[in-house]
Amino acid sequence: MPPTESRARKTGRPPRQRAAATRDELLDKAIDVFVRRGIQAATLRDIATEAGVTPAMLHYHFGDKQGLVGAVVEERVLAAIGALHAELGRPEDVAGLMGTFARAAMAIGHRHPWLPSLWVREVLSEGGALRHVLVERVAPMIPRRIAERFSDAQSRGELDARLDPRLLVVNLIGLTLFPLAAAPIWRQIFSADDIDEPAITAHTLALIGKIAETSP
Repeated sequence: MPPTESRARKTGRPPRQRAAATRDELLDKAIDVFVRRGIQAATLRDIATEAGVTPAMLHYHFGDKQGLVGAVVEERVLAAIGALHAELGRPEDVAGLMGTFARAAMAIGHRHPWLPSLWVREVLSEGGALRHVLVERVAPMIPRRIAERFSDAQSRGELDARLDPRLLVVNLIGLTLFPLAAAPIWRQIFSADDIDEPAITAHTLALIGKIAETSP
């Protein structure tokens, strides 16, 4: 019997729906803890306490911590990034591709506010637990694919020859994910609580538009 059965029975939902809902809630709580404490430092007991359940509940749904982290990667991180990948399938010129990436990346960051912070902590920081996810799963799907399209455009004379297509991808990521991840800091530095999510997106798109104008 699942540890939540007696509590979930009160909701009136079918058992499978109750189990799925409980599992989703546990994934959300795990992400909250991972963002604050880091994946390596966080324990199942930490997450269970945050969720108001016993560690046995996590073991029931995920087996162990490795299983929980794997579920977060597959069902949250890669699912969110997959939405970005889907937006990049249309044939576009350089300016269109840059704009599509920026709009999609900012929208995903706003929809999943934990993603930029988790990415900085667990992918970019040395020793991050999810760096392999970027190298093995995300890189072929998005960064390398965009760089190849920039390179093709450059060979057709549509992109300034002084620009490195690979670094241009790095620049795009810096213009989109980093402002969201660092928002608590720069909002405090500049007393910028008036800058909301649509304003950040509009600013980024305007800046990218200026960059695109430098291309032939």
